[in-house]
Amino acid sequence: MNPANESRAGRHEERSVFAVGTYKLLTVIIGTIGVFGFCNNLLVILLYCKFKRLRTPTSLLLVNISLSDLLVSVVGINFTLASCVKGRWMWSQATCVWDGFSNSLFGIVSIMTLAALAYERYIRVVHAQVVDFPWAWRAIGHIWLYSLAWTGAPLLGWNRYTLEIHQLGCSLDWASKDPNDAAFILLFLLGCFFVPVGIMIYCYGNILYAVRMLRSIEDLQTVQIIKILRYEKKVAAMFLLMISCFLVCWTPYAVVSMMEAFGKKSMVSPTVAIVPSFFAKSSTAYNPLIYVFMNRKFRRCFLQLLGSRLCSKISWLQCTLKEHPLTPVERPIRPIVASTSCGSRHRPKKRVTFNSSSIVFMITGDEFQQLDVTSKSRNSSEANVFHVRPL
Repeated sequence: MNPANESRAGRHEERSVFAVGTYKLLTVIIGTIGVFGFCNNLLVILLYCKFKRLRTPTSLLLVNISLSDLLVSVVGINFTLASCVKGRWMWSQATCVWDGFSNSLFGIVSIMTLAALAYERYIRVVHAQVVDFPWAWRAIGHIWLYSLAWTGAPLLGWNRYTLEIHQLGCSLDWASKDPNDAAFILLFLLGCFFVPVGIMIYCYGNILYAVRMLRSIEDLQTVQIIKILRYEKKVAAMFLLMISCFLVCWTPYAVVSMMEAFGKKSMVSPTVAIVPSFFAKSSTAYNPLIYVFMNRKFRRCFLQLLGSRLCSKISWLQCTLKEHPLTPVERPIRPIVASTSCGSRHRPKKRVTFNSSSIVFMITGDEFQQLDVTSKSRNSSEANVFHVRPL
């Protein structure tokens, strides 16, 4: 057979992995993920840089996730997008190695940062310890070094980055049956997926238990404790949603990778492989939405950044009300007799009077006695006045 015909047949086989309509659909999906991932994560980073009240250790960890997702949108998705447009992998082997390395690196950074966030909430709620910026920076440094160690090993010869079954992107050589490669795959999944997920489950399980125990102690149900519990519940719900979405997106990819690594080659088809891969890449787009819509600080800063006329009017009105509060309208005091004399002329009467700013309780011995509640001088022998201001 002519080698030229063989090469043409190979190229035709590469192009016919999916139908033409499927490639168009994949192009739209991956393009949408890339645009939303870039815009949303860039927005979170801009909000953090612009507003000082967002610069907290917790927000710094959130920005680390946004940075890794932004890099995936810029570096990792573009090669797959161009391949979907062309209907095949159109890049060199070096580009394939870079594509697999970058996607693996930024994905591990994201999941390890989520584990660090879970641990931060754990030591804050359960052990009542507040982390500072040095702790957050050390955590970020360890996360990147840890991720580089795992993703750099294939560059040094322990496994390798190669084209995936769907031929639209590159990743680790999951299908290699070499014992060394299989050992790396097993340790990689253990250290970069199961261990972080276990940390998250342990931390949030203890957080929920601690919050439940606090709610069960009636002596601690003060206003401050209730506010703290509400705040911690909202923050924990936000991070729990982030982790749940991350697991929903990455668990199918991990399952398919294990099937490809430890099962038969025929178990995973290109269609079965492409869906979890795109699902995993979609994780770059939804995290910023959780920050904006569930975090009150981010939401307020986002509305302020929009600079719309409506938001400006609302802000101006709030400032005006704070600087120039409305003058209360003086209304006549209306006495309400709460109890009357029951056959005793000298029995004291209870009167409750209302005005615009307070409630005045008066106890007097004369039903027809005129009392001036606005006067500073009161005769204690004639009346006892209790002035109660509303909360």
